[in-house]
Amino acid sequence: MTYRAPVRDLAFTLRFVAGGDALTETGAFPDFDAEVAGAVIEAAAQFSEQVLAPLNRPGDQAGSKYANGAVTAAPGFADAYRQFAEGGWTGLTASTEAGGQALPKALELAAYETVHSANMAFGLCPMLSLAAIEALEAHGTEHQKTTYLPKLVSGEWTGAMVLTEPHAGSDLGALTATATPNGDGTYALNGQKIFITWGDHDATDNIVHMVLARLPDAPPGPKGISLFLASKFAVKPDGTLGDRNAFRPVGVEHKLGIHASPTCVMSYESATAELVGRPNEGLSHMFVMMNAARLAVGMEGVGIAERAYQHALAYALERRQGRSVWTGQANTPIIDHPGVRRMLAVMKAKTAAARAICLSTGVAADLARHAGAEEDRRRWKGREDLLTPIAKAWSTDVGCEVASMGVQVHGGMGFIEETGAAQYYRDARIAPIYEGTNGIQAMDLVGRKLSQDGGESARLVIAEMKATLVELARVYDGKPLERFATAIEAVEDATLWLLDRKADPNAAADVLAGADAYLTLLGDVIGGWMLAKGALAANAGLAQGSDDAWLRGRMDLYEVYAANVLGHASSRLAAVGQGGELLQRISAEVLAG
Repeated sequence: MTYRAPVRDLAFTLRFVAGGDALTETGAFPDFDAEVAGAVIEAAAQFSEQVLAPLNRPGDQAGSKYANGAVTAAPGFADAYRQFAEGGWTGLTASTEAGGQALPKALELAAYETVHSANMAFGLCPMLSLAAIEALEAHGTEHQKTTYLPKLVSGEWTGAMVLTEPHAGSDLGALTATATPNGDGTYALNGQKIFITWGDHDATDNIVHMVLARLPDAPPGPKGISLFLASKFAVKPDGTLGDRNAFRPVGVEHKLGIHASPTCVMSYESATAELVGRPNEGLSHMFVMMNAARLAVGMEGVGIAERAYQHALAYALERRQGRSVWTGQANTPIIDHPGVRRMLAVMKAKTAAARAICLSTGVAADLARHAGAEEDRRRWKGREDLLTPIAKAWSTDVGCEVASMGVQVHGGMGFIEETGAAQYYRDARIAPIYEGTNGIQAMDLVGRKLSQDGGESARLVIAEMKATLVELARVYDGKPLERFATAIEAVEDATLWLLDRKADPNAAADVLAGADAYLTLLGDVIGGWMLAKGALAANAGLAQGSDDAWLRGRMDLYEVYAANVLGHASSRLAAVGQGGELLQRISAEVLAG
């Protein structure tokens, strides 16, 4: 099945749902407007459809290869990456001083959805370069910005995020890699790292590793971690490459999915490195990379959901079986069976909701940096912080759910590899795990993001949802309206309950016990809010005399979502308030019994 990027969906969502026009009003993006956004999305779509999508299935089958201390990318990937770099796709949001285009983060996310849809394994490579660029722009020295940023921005070199160790996964405070001063301003890195995505490959001449390690006098735990830059090859004063650095891959992992993305085990053997930022503050510096990557991974979830949906839709239109209850036609395409059509409609609606959440988070991130007034920047920063864990976790859960439903639409053939549906399911499954598991995102949401401003950001979202509900009443009545109203009430009740329990030092278990359910509830209802805003924008377009089936479809999608997703808000609310005492009673013995 041929991938077709949802260009109109992306442009519509960015402008009318996520509020992209507000970015033009800041004056921070003089080269950005709706026309430019449409052109960038269209160009990204063309590249993704024509270059990346054809490599997806062969890349899954061949995978990357490790031999003799080096990694070779899957066939065709190195050439595709060179074309990607030549197209300027790694420099969309980077500063013009570093050779970038200084466009909004939200537009970059929209463009990269098409990349992740077309070839998720490929998209991981530039995604990590983007994170490295953000970290160096925020915390790099002038030397590092001059030496490394232009090459990363141009795509001539790639970046890698190097955190995890065999005994230190989510708990980075347990890492033991060391960095010993060499006496000349550089450091000697020693240790082993695992799960290093695109840590080695042959697509570029050089790879810049951003590595967490400990200085000799570092305090224990997370407050003793520093961030270092280690280049695969030494960079001479004239910018040319010198000797090979003393780190290497010692193998690649054999994984469930994303086979064409080399997940490396890396060994650092007194590798030369530079300190990035301040000593012992590496974790906070790395969070610049991690927050960027978390939002990007959320967009991965959207991308893989879109691809799985398109694949399932094509199959449902082609596969014939049974009699249509609507037309009476025998041997009808299975899309004419209500159960199959409902699955497809829910797949499309949840994908659209996840897309809107991620793009809205990107707009919030842009406005947090570039809104004119300090008070506005503070408010948008609160919105960005609140939405980021939801964008990452809820959207990647949607990716898994939609990919699973895609297999189901195929029936038995979905379980057969050659139909292709299984690959999307396998690829999607990693996204809720890396860049901070979705459980950690939920803990971050209730533990920090919800209460860091006393709940102000959450209350503002609730107030805006109520305002949209008032507008929606002019277009809908009955169940589509009632379900949204009930869902908003559930979010408000859950939010107030969690803020109350958070204020009690003895109620930490209650807060954490409700974390996953709260994130899901918030994602479900904010997703509905996004589709409601889309329905209102579509209705406005229709009111101007447009007879556009696509716009009418936006209105129908909201109703599908209200019936199939928002109706679960009450059960989500009950799970939020289940309390820690219940889970404590469910002991290991009970679970094993």
